[in-house]
Amino acid sequence: MSRKGTIAILTGGGDVPGLNPAIRAVTLRAIREGYRVLGIRRGWAGLVDFVPDKEVDNNEHVQILTEEIVDRAGRTGGTFLHTSRTRPSHLPKSIVPPHLKDKYTAEINDVTPEVLKNIEFLNIDYLIPIGGDDTLSYGQRLHKEGVKVVAIPKTMDNDVPGTDYCIGFSTCVTRTIELTHKLRTTAGSHERFLVIEVFGRYAGYSAMLPTMAGAADRCVIPEHPFDIEQLAELLVHDRKLHPSHYAVVLISEGATLMGEQDLSFEGKEKDQYGHRKLGGIGDKVSARLKQLSTKFNQGKRINIVNQRLGYLVRCGDPDALDSIVPMAYGNLALDLVIANTCGRLISLRNGCYDNVPIDIVVGPKKVVDVEKYYNIDRLRPKYETFMRQPLFIMTSDI
Repeated sequence: MSRKGTIAILTGGGDVPGLNPAIRAVTLRAIREGYRVLGIRRGWAGLVDFVPDKEVDNNEHVQILTEEIVDRAGRTGGTFLHTSRTRPSHLPKSIVPPHLKDKYTAEINDVTPEVLKNIEFLNIDYLIPIGGDDTLSYGQRLHKEGVKVVAIPKTMDNDVPGTDYCIGFSTCVTRTIELTHKLRTTAGSHERFLVIEVFGRYAGYSAMLPTMAGAADRCVIPEHPFDIEQLAELLVHDRKLHPSHYAVVLISEGATLMGEQDLSFEGKEKDQYGHRKLGGIGDKVSARLKQLSTKFNQGKRINIVNQRLGYLVRCGDPDALDSIVPMAYGNLALDLVIANTCGRLISLRNGCYDNVPIDIVVGPKKVVDVEKYYNIDRLRPKYETFMRQPLFIMTSDI
């Protein structure tokens, strides 16, 4: 079959279950349609580190994808193309590749001209980045530079604007429910509060949906700074009602206590997108709840089971939805390629597959509509009418 052109795929940001099925879907359809398919390794880093010279071995940066390669990998979690948080428009001097060090000497460098040269050298006709709003924001930059880009949304937080669903979210919710229920045995045995820190830098979807499904009594989310005394009182109330005398709260990693502006971070180091690694709000809340429990429990202290789920919800194989949706997203991307349409983000809106302009990823952030979905008095989701709501209830209004 004659080649119609070259399609390149990359994955950026955190790994999630569902990336390999998406790569598989794009590759199988593309090959059968007559395209050559390249896998860019380690996200945008592959296009930064690539050396545009036919005499240089670039197998560490780019590989040709075949049906055999993606068929085997497509049944697994993570991304066999590997990933990074490299941002070519803000590349630190310390990681500028050796062949570019004489040209880019500033502390922070925009090496986009080199990325564009490498795309041209590789004869890439269409580029399909799979990632969150950080990764896709650079895809939008390349689209403005004239590269034909079709983007696929991925993130545990489900916070990419313009779509109700991002690859990885269903598995995140599934694992959060499963692990929370397992931890109940310890919380119940010791009659404690169970405090679980979950993903969610700006958006509380990964805390809201499991709570709505019955995994927790309460949840606190980034969109609404919470009163720690209010939470303590509610959890003491929940514990009294439970036959095994325990209560469960899910804490989004980006949540903040009322009166405090700063998020909880593991350290001071920032990645190339300006983000510090979140973590620690669960520890802070646990310590405060233990102190405050005496106020609402007749002077008796209630101890805590404190757990951060972290990588446990992003590792391993995808669940059913994160096998099906990536398959559909990959085929939708090829539909656009075949139609010679670019600058689009594949989306799922109100239960229907669609696509929207890629510019949406650099617009307002997608967050939970507190007024519509969150009960600030009870610190839990609103359980109102579900008639004609989409599968995951909370939609993207952007």
